[in-house]
Amino acid sequence: MLTFSQWLHQLDFSWLRQSALLLAAALPCLVFHEYCHGRAAYLLGDATAKRAGRLTLNPLAHIDWMGLAAMVFCRFGWAKPVPVSMQRLHHPKRDMAIVALAGPLSNVVLAFIALLLQALCSLIGYATENEIAASVGTYFYLVALLSAGLAVFNLFPVPPLDGSKVLFSLLPDAWYLRILRYERYGSILLIALLFSGVLDTPLVFLRNGLFDALADAAYFLVGKLYEVFL
Repeated sequence: MLTFSQWLHQLDFSWLRQSALLLAAALPCLVFHEYCHGRAAYLLGDATAKRAGRLTLNPLAHIDWMGLAAMVFCRFGWAKPVPVSMQRLHHPKRDMAIVALAGPLSNVVLAFIALLLQALCSLIGYATENEIAASVGTYFYLVALLSAGLAVFNLFPVPPLDGSKVLFSLLPDAWYLRILRYERYGSILLIALLFSGVLDTPLVFLRNGLFDALADAAYFLVGKLYEVFL
């Protein structure tokens, strides 16, 4: 008969470790995305996010737990939307598009930084045979992958995603105001598209394209730095 310690050791906890790693990687992607929405709005004249306590990188101020779980298990997710008062922006229509674009662009920047760090960890791990450096590199790889996916997903022009706000800003004012009234119904369309799998192929294709381009740039830069300093 197995002792308790023997029984415990035979259990496979790899799924738990993987989920914890994904959770840790998803947090900065979602938090930085929402923070940059709020920061952009603040710089353009709207202090709503600041008054709501959202101009912070504290995860507790931004996290929607269902959205975080979806990010871990489905590879796409969401945080609590940062409140923006369009009327307080200096140029409401244009500035709303800038605020919307700040989120996906922040994820592109985060993905690039994560890939730089991952490349450095890989270089250190290879040079020193340090397993910890390799493990940290895996974490940064996941941050980059999730962040690239979040950037691409949010740029799709379907309400309430950020891409729709950028697209709508290009429309005439009369059309823009009319579409805004029905924007909340876009969530139904988005859910239908996600569950039907229609977006799977373009999302994966565009995410991989963005990830590969950023990875090539990051590895090239780290390689040049290696040549200069070593």
